[in-house]
Amino acid sequence: METAAFSAAAPHPGAGLGLGGGGAVDEQQAAGVGILLQISMLVLSFVLGHLLRRRKFYYLPEASASLLIGMIVGGFANISNTQKSTRRWFNFREDFFLLFLLPPIIFQSGFNLAPKPFFSNFGAIITFAILGTFIASIVTGLLVYLAGLIYIIYRLPLVECMMFGALVSATDPVTVLSIFQELGTDVNLYALVFGESVLNDAVAISLYRTMASMRTNSPDQNFVVVILRFLENFVGSMSSGIGVGLISALLFKYAELGVENLHNLESCLFVLFPYFSYMLAEGLGLSGIVSILFTGIVMKRYTFYNLSADSQRFTARFFHLLSSLAEAFIFIYMGFDIAMERQSWSHIGFIFFSIVFILVARAANVFSCAYILNLARPPHSQIPRQYQVALWYSGLRGAMAFALALQSVHDLPEGHGETIFTATTSIVVLTVLLIGGSTGTMLEALQVVGDSNRYRHPYEENFDGSNAGYEEGTSTPSKFQLKLRELRRSTSSFALLDRNYLTPIFTSQHEDDDDDDDEDDVDDDSGEALGIPASGEL
Repeated sequence: METAAFSAAAPHPGAGLGLGGGGAVDEQQAAGVGILLQISMLVLSFVLGHLLRRRKFYYLPEASASLLIGMIVGGFANISNTQKSTRRWFNFREDFFLLFLLPPIIFQSGFNLAPKPFFSNFGAIITFAILGTFIASIVTGLLVYLAGLIYIIYRLPLVECMMFGALVSATDPVTVLSIFQELGTDVNLYALVFGESVLNDAVAISLYRTMASMRTNSPDQNFVVVILRFLENFVGSMSSGIGVGLISALLFKYAELGVENLHNLESCLFVLFPYFSYMLAEGLGLSGIVSILFTGIVMKRYTFYNLSADSQRFTARFFHLLSSLAEAFIFIYMGFDIAMERQSWSHIGFIFFSIVFILVARAANVFSCAYILNLARPPHSQIPRQYQVALWYSGLRGAMAFALALQSVHDLPEGHGETIFTATTSIVVLTVLLIGGSTGTMLEALQVVGDSNRYRHPYEENFDGSNAGYEEGTSTPSKFQLKLRELRRSTSSFALLDRNYLTPIFTSQHEDDDDDDDEDDVDDDSGEALGIPASGEL
């Protein structure tokens, strides 16, 4: 397996000194040119993004700018006589993406979740991320399959349609979230979009792998078996990540590494645990993405408070740095590969209808899940219609969908994978550039900018589980609504369990009342990479 984009043939022993091996010298020179171009594009991306933010130009977000830079440079390289050895350094390798670029971003996403808004909206986030992603995947797959049956678009087998539905259900709203932060949208809306996107990637990749495995090993499995296999993979990966996170918390609590001369060791061990979690899950045949996400959540909640103050500052900034570099590099890399890769434009109808189908599937996801959630919420804390529209609009497709589509080229028969890849590429470019660039206008039109539009979040009520909030001005709830409300109150029960038992067991420096404020103090300068709002107490 090729595990890195920077792997190259080993040079002749004397190549670097000009002692022979002309081919190795050319290879080394091509490698240097390729890496130089990548670094130059990264510098240009960061500088351009900074200038756009300073001038509050929201029509070209930083991620869109990085994608355009990659596409422009890739276009010039494609029409020029650039050596093939130099062009090879820009190939988008899905294994490099999944093993080296994605893990720090996913870990940072979990590590940087603002606890109050995330856990206050935990039920909604889980519903949108798991049930909603499943709905979007199935709806997209079925629509593509049915359209193929009546010969509107290129026909694919049902399992391959479901694989396509799974991979395009992975959202990547980094562009939208940066604009959310700049314009000061409600912290609850931000938490819903951010939390859904964090878990959504993990769910989408688990669904894709489940469908791919079913196609390869046992294509005649029924629908129930598919769901059970997905749940087995997802729950196993989540358990693995949580277990590694809790072990790290106990280690740092009792190892007493916070003394002055052990700060480097403390930081090194903390940085290694996320990759240990990722590789453990992959080695067990589970999803490393799901595992490292929950490791990040658990390590921030418990392990982080067992570190010394110096190590806390270092690790927060270190993961912020890795995540920022990886995000910019992914969009540049993706843009370059889009321009360089041979696209299959012979099925334009498939591309057009795929775009329509994902919009319909996203609507089925958001509005159906919001309807179910609002059944369980009192009137004063229901998700408003304009927030639902903002959630629907925020479903951009990005690097995860692109990487899985590239993987499908190898997983599917010739012609099928290329068609899916071209359709996914078109979806990514359209959503990142057009939808991402119009997000600011959309937010202003929906009037969800500013604190005045904040709806009351569902857990401002006491943790006593009372139904007082429901009884005013409402009719007698149905049995289904009572079940949903009982499930919703279980989140508050978990909050009490965490406060009274888990926190004392796994942390040594955690304070019950001031923990979130302390987190904000530590991460004010490092949490902005993924746009955790600094203001807006719930």
